[in-house]
Amino acid sequence: MRNSLKRFCSMAIIAVAALTGRPAVAAEQLTYLFPAPDFLPAFAPYQLAKARGYYADAGLDVVFQVGKGGADVAKQVAVGNADLGGGAIDTAMVVHANGLPIKAVAVLGTGTHYQLILRQAANIREPADLKGKKIGVIGFQDSGFYNLQGLLSTVGLDRNDASIQAVGISGITQLMVSGDLDAVVATPEFGIMIEGAGVPVDMLPITKYFPGLAQIILASDSAIEKRPELIRGFVNATVKAVNDIAADPEAMAAEFIKIVPQYADKGPLVLAIMKSYDKYVYRGVEGGTIGPIDGKRVQTLADFYTRADILPADFKADEVYTNELVAH
Repeated sequence: MRNSLKRFCSMAIIAVAALTGRPAVAAEQLTYLFPAPDFLPAFAPYQLAKARGYYADAGLDVVFQVGKGGADVAKQVAVGNADLGGGAIDTAMVVHANGLPIKAVAVLGTGTHYQLILRQAANIREPADLKGKKIGVIGFQDSGFYNLQGLLSTVGLDRNDASIQAVGISGITQLMVSGDLDAVVATPEFGIMIEGAGVPVDMLPITKYFPGLAQIILASDSAIEKRPELIRGFVNATVKAVNDIAADPEAMAAEFIKIVPQYADKGPLVLAIMKSYDKYVYRGVEGGTIGPIDGKRVQTLADFYTRADILPADFKADEVYTNELVAH
């Protein structure tokens, strides 16, 4: 009886594999930590990669968890409380400089995650026009603030030449709508939401002046050494989903709405956000490749941040990223 049951189970596994087209092997669990709620459209590539079976095809059972911001995610990944996490290269640099063994293993776009969002009524056309203006950032430990300082430096300005305010996530939209801010440094969806509230804005890509990066995937040095194939599978599955969005934002927005019930009645909003991410983040710099990290851009960032005393003078930019785990 026992042998018959074993044979039946084996045949069932083979049948499932034949029907699904996937190997009949147990998927290995991998935890991914987000810096903000995982249902946000900014994280659509991960949700789509999971729903479309890309992680399963790589032999992964991916579990999503949410951390307490980018710095927390980097720290949790570095100490092994999560296998992988998301964030910004700027945050990874600061955490790495503080002695935590972490690296960026892929970047989800050729543009930058943060944009300069301008009230049209403020008459800001270029970075030099920011002098004396009221500019909002999420926080003074946030990558957007670091990027803003780099942007200002390109026209000979610094943080004291404008009224820069840390207003939190909710303040970014509210204070732009109320007219208390002239500009904010934020991700594309904020521009969509501000316009949706009736305030015309312009989006100025920071990469036009200062080489920020898009979202990155973070891994600890230990995980890179011990689980490289799993990380490679996750990275390339996620990049595949980013390329799906770039190829057809309309179709991917429709799929995302089915996956994430919070947006069931917000189809036009999700589509506008996806198109904005495609334009400014995923394909923000023409000729770039989604996935591999541009070492020259990382070095330029590191050079500025060391001059600004954000990073120590002996910081080594090539130690904070690797392209060994992403397809080129």
